[in-house]
Amino acid sequence: MRRQHSLQEGVQMTVIDLHDVQGNLVKPYGRYGYPLARYGFLRIRSGDAARHWLQAVLPHVTTGAPWPDRRAQQYGAAPPLPEATLNLAFSAAGLKAIGVPEKSLDALPEEFRLGMRGRCDLLGDDGPSAPEHWDPIWQGPAVHVWVSINARSEAALQRQTAWLQDSLEATDGGVELLTGHRGPGDDCWQEAGALTEQGRVVPREHFGFVDGISDPYFEGCGQPPEHVIGEGKPQRGGNPRDASGWAPLATGEFVLGYPDEADEYPLSALPQILTRNGTFLVYRKLHQNVASWRRYMSEMGRNFPGGADALAASMAGRWPNGAPLSECPDQASADAFMAELERLREARRLATEPAEKARLDKAYACQQQRLKAFNYADDLAGGRCPVGAHIRRTNPRGALEYGQEGAFRTPAALTDRRRLLRRGLPYGSSPPETTDADEHGIILMVLNASIKRQFEFVQQKWINYGNDFRLGNERDPLVGNQPLDDAEVPGQPGGHYKIPGGAQPPWFCARLPRFVETRGGDYFFLPSLSALHMLAAGNVDPT
Repeated sequence: MRRQHSLQEGVQMTVIDLHDVQGNLVKPYGRYGYPLARYGFLRIRSGDAARHWLQAVLPHVTTGAPWPDRRAQQYGAAPPLPEATLNLAFSAAGLKAIGVPEKSLDALPEEFRLGMRGRCDLLGDDGPSAPEHWDPIWQGPAVHVWVSINARSEAALQRQTAWLQDSLEATDGGVELLTGHRGPGDDCWQEAGALTEQGRVVPREHFGFVDGISDPYFEGCGQPPEHVIGEGKPQRGGNPRDASGWAPLATGEFVLGYPDEADEYPLSALPQILTRNGTFLVYRKLHQNVASWRRYMSEMGRNFPGGADALAASMAGRWPNGAPLSECPDQASADAFMAELERLREARRLATEPAEKARLDKAYACQQQRLKAFNYADDLAGGRCPVGAHIRRTNPRGALEYGQEGAFRTPAALTDRRRLLRRGLPYGSSPPETTDADEHGIILMVLNASIKRQFEFVQQKWINYGNDFRLGNERDPLVGNQPLDDAEVPGQPGGHYKIPGGAQPPWFCARLPRFVETRGGDYFFLPSLSALHMLAAGNVDPT
């Protein structure tokens, strides 16, 4: 680790060796034009075969080395991006199978060693989300290796898949590709991909919301510095609409081997180089009950002020088009906001004069930043964006001080240590006639330095409970594990959700069903390139 002095800010900034971290840790591939993905899971039957296989695929693993921006590529000023990516991660059982000594494994966090199935009660995976209802791949022998392919085209996806399968066949059964994924395509692979409308890729998920708008910004991540606005940590006294209101999160919140927000080093294995520049990956297949969602929005939206889209926005914290509810309180303002964003996007595409292009680039960037450059300091009671809305639960943005300035060292002290890097894509399709039984949902992948302190805390305390938001046992209306039976009407779903009305009476949503159910997953360790070389050589020495 190196610390680089920033003359502009007068602070020491962490510098990461981006060539040593895997690419999906610092690159949301979807932003770079990779709309397709396949996820596979391997079982190691021979440690020797697995190490030889890893040596063979290592040169093809995608690193975090900086990529040129898309406009530079468009004008031929930079080399093209790879047509497909490849990334690897290991479960605790997988690390043991490839030869990591017990002493090294024992130093890893307990939640990682137990795995997602072993933590299902804490995560709220009960009823239809219980492990016995997960995809068949999670019912058999332990999964050892997670393999991810992201691709720019179907042809590139097929080529990368064929090459990877050939490499596995060369192990003569020493490394096996497991089967048992429910859904479209070959059950050897979990298919995923951005949704399309009229042949055009759209950044939406199956409930209809624009997704992937922001991602935590941390020191050394390699992303453009202006991304800190709305993606970093809130600063006291700063303006949330510009850089004065934000600072990068500590590297150690997401990358092992660096100080975190408490100025501590996350738990690591022995030797420390095994975990340095790596992180933990949570893989979670989430089925979306799209028909139930549409039916509930239609029935409840008939009487809700503003209709079904306004009700959906009150549950998500954003309008379906992506405009934040805190900035756009009604449908008209949300539509106008996004129309202006689209106008600026088209104008900058058509501009030919350098000065005009620069002006439009700046205007477009400012408008785009407004999608995430906000906080809830002037909406603590949730009159505009309900306190229990999904995006407000998963990232409270400093609101947990409840107006008591100085209650914490920083306004988001409770939030800064719970941030999650989110990756993933939808799977399946959801046409108008779809049913809940159809296979569609989202592959959620979370990257964090501490599964327990970050992912599990958010899942248990903020998604499936509401006490930190002064909401008692109210759960996240979109993804919470709502009670299966209403206390007063057995056989009916028992979820509830309160939408403050500001100057108007509040609105109560009763008998909320579970809109999202778990279909499988596990915890994995995403090693650095240096650690992958150690694993391939079989020279992990904890002494």
